[in-house]
Amino acid sequence: MDRVGNKRPTTTKGSTGGTPQPKLRVLFSCVGRRVELIRAFRRAGAALGIGLEVHGADTSRMTPAGQHVDQCHAIAPISSRHASNLLAIVKRAKIDLLVPLIDSELQLIADAAETFRGVGCTPLISSPEVVRVCRDKLATFEMLTKAKIDTPKTWSLQETLARKRHRFPYFLKPRAGSAAMGNYKVDTLDELKVFERRVPDAIVQEFITGVEHTLDVYTGLSGKPQCAVPRRRIEVRSGEVSKALIVKNAKIMDIGMRVAAALGDCRGVITVQCIVTPRGRIRVIEINPRFGGGVPLAIHAGADFPKWILSERLGRKPRIKAAGFRDDVAMLRFDDSVFLPRASRLMDRKPSRR
Repeated sequence: MDRVGNKRPTTTKGSTGGTPQPKLRVLFSCVGRRVELIRAFRRAGAALGIGLEVHGADTSRMTPAGQHVDQCHAIAPISSRHASNLLAIVKRAKIDLLVPLIDSELQLIADAAETFRGVGCTPLISSPEVVRVCRDKLATFEMLTKAKIDTPKTWSLQETLARKRHRFPYFLKPRAGSAAMGNYKVDTLDELKVFERRVPDAIVQEFITGVEHTLDVYTGLSGKPQCAVPRRRIEVRSGEVSKALIVKNAKIMDIGMRVAAALGDCRGVITVQCIVTPRGRIRVIEINPRFGGGVPLAIHAGADFPKWILSERLGRKPRIKAAGFRDDVAMLRFDDSVFLPRASRLMDRKPSRR
């Protein structure tokens, strides 16, 4: 074990038979379409001289990212047994680092974090309480307000409907939603009553106008905020950014660091969303304790999160400059294709539901 209780990585001999090469096995859970992130981890492994073995898990091995890993594991749809199903893969493949990628699995993995550590695997997950606060938008509002971080006023839908006076428009979304699903601008009381039936357990926020930014905040394995990279959201498709621009703004960066510090026990990369109003007011609207879909832009700009994470997992201390990334770098995303010969063999091996 290393000084933080992680299992030490295995080693393999280098190509010349000399100094042993560290080896790490990484598992990306719900790997889906995250090809760019996998490529970034592979580049980081090569730069560190690591024999990096990349695994992915998803409900089907017919996923784009599943074709870019060394081994793709079929796993049952997310249920109360999700952590146990992942643990079986971790034990079988001797995984050193588990990287969860979608919101619906985070609490399950956070609650089981000690079990994963007990078999030598480091889950890149914040504490159960941090995940709970981030997943519950009312709890997020309360935490930010307590920390004196500017955020839109937020109420439960029932509390809003009970009010005698309203200031429309409102912004309505599921209390535990993600990927912008179920998000609506509400202009009238009649609309609000309609959404009461359409969106279960909704919350209502004051409507904020301005430019939306997302911050990728690195807290690594230590939990200490060390770098925050703001990217302006230019275009979004299906809840995920398709065009973005790095904006090295010290005030926005400071907000990201303050949010992570206020949360406390964060791990890995925390995604903080905010709106900068026309008057320059920075208002935090959401927090996701995982890699965001647009994080490849921050990595490309010089905030090499994969390299830093792998270094820490090896027991090394990465050299991190809080503002060491490039400004004014844009990302324009597009669809690509993976072509599979004899693809039916992948379709026939679906996991059983547990």
